Amino acid sequence: MFKRVLTSLCLFAAAMLAAGAAHALTIKPYTAADLAAAQNAGAPVAVHFHADWCPTCKTQAQVFETLKADAALDKVTVLIADFDKETELKKAWSVRAQATIVVFKGKSEVARNGGDTDPGKIKATLAASLAAAK
Repeated sequence: MFKRVLTSLCLFAAAMLAAGAAHALTIKPYTAADLAAAQNAGAPVAVHFHADWCPTCKTQAQVFETLKADAALDKVTVLIADFDKETELKKAWSVRAQATIVVFKGKSEVARNGGDTDPGKIKATLAASLAAAK
């Protein structure tokens, strides 16, 4: 009996986790194709200029992971761009420092955040792409 209850609880927990994952902030590596697809669809998208050697970037990455569980950001995609390699993109967008987050609604930039690690401020920066949708 106990084994059946435990199995049922485990299955229920797995289903709840899977359901939660379907409605979460999406985080993935930057590609020009993914950015173009999101922008052409008018979707909320952010590009985080991340450097592996940057402690602020690492803290921001942890904040993004925490925000994955926030249902209010379920339509937002965060693309992680390599600060050291995406030189043309940085130049085009006037990004001069790592740990910069540039947020778009479609092709329009709606917010920018440089070097902030406060979860509330990062969430507000990302949410700007949703407010622009209304």
